[in-house]
Amino acid sequence: MSLHIDTAMVLAAGLGTRMRPLSADRPKPMIEVGGKALIDHMLDKLAADGVMRAVVNVHYRADQLEAHLAARQAAGKGPEIVISDERAELLETGGALVKARHLLGDRPIFVMNTDQVWLEGARLILPTLREAWDAERMDALLMLAGGIGVMGYQGAGDFTMDPVGRVARRRAPFIAPFVFAGVYILDPQVLDGRLVERFSANRYWDDSLEAGRLYGRRFDGRWMHVGDPRARREADLVLSREQWV
Repeated sequence: MSLHIDTAMVLAAGLGTRMRPLSADRPKPMIEVGGKALIDHMLDKLAADGVMRAVVNVHYRADQLEAHLAARQAAGKGPEIVISDERAELLETGGALVKARHLLGDRPIFVMNTDQVWLEGARLILPTLREAWDAERMDALLMLAGGIGVMGYQGAGDFTMDPVGRVARRRAPFIAPFVFAGVYILDPQVLDGRLVERFSANRYWDDSLEAGRLYGRRFDGRWMHVGDPRARREADLVLSREQWV
């Protein structure tokens, strides 16, 4: 029987500087791609997978984002939204989770970026991650995309992966076949004892790597990083041609 996840953390507090001028008058998660706000793409995916509660952090143009999320709730769309307020200080992807730790519970959660969209492959990604989760071996299980399934990314890759799914970071000057694709399962107890300060999730990923507890799962669909106006136009074109699942 696969893991059921009822809580997610949706990271939505970034400044969106690379998305200007589109983010000049709205938070990046409210920019539309394929006729729908980026954050709604992610929340709809979570709702379809049965996630009941999403903790959303806010900072840049927080009032706008909160109003958008309240309207979504008023329209009866799930999941339930709980706000983690970072107006006073932007904490990045790691610090945001530590600040919200008391809202996350002690069971595994989804963590999700909002600068992405994806077209599903043969298997839906959120159930695939849940089915692959093994609490005995894992602190985190990352969605990884590679090859022709990646759009909007120009780097040299993030990770290699062994036959059982353990990942290792790319070593310069080599190219790695997999890119972190913005969604993962996390045991929130790895956050316990950490300070609420500005830091990247890479800090606790590195701890898990050292312990042999960071794993990946390959995504067989089409993942699109939506980081700037050009990438947004390209993703919008793809979604206008393809059926969104």
